[in-house]
Amino acid sequence: MNHEHHQACIDACVRCAEACEHCGSACLEENDFSERAECIRLNKDCAAICWTAAGFMSRGSYFMNEICRACAEICDACDAECEKYSDEHCQQCAEACRLCAEECHRMAATRV
Repeated sequence: MNHEHHQACIDACVRCAEACEHCGSACLEENDFSERAECIRLNKDCAAICWTAAGFMSRGSYFMNEICRACAEICDACDAECEKYSDEHCQQCAEACRLCAEECHRMAATRV
């Protein structure tokens, strides 16, 4: 299957990964960074799975639906955690996670 069929999800994953990479680093610069340990961990996990999902879809992997399912779950968790903080980087990350989770849920429901 051609990866162009999955381009919206690939794009959402890349945007989310970038937002999570930025948010995790920005949280380390906040005065209360020690209280944001879960946010920072989830940002790292979310960025990693988003980069991975984009790769799986780009190469049309047989396992992309399973990876997208896991990606959606992690994006949902990261969204919920980032929503706890009012910083612009956390709010932008939460939004990117929401959009990525929607695309990944859609992808996970499709057949290869």
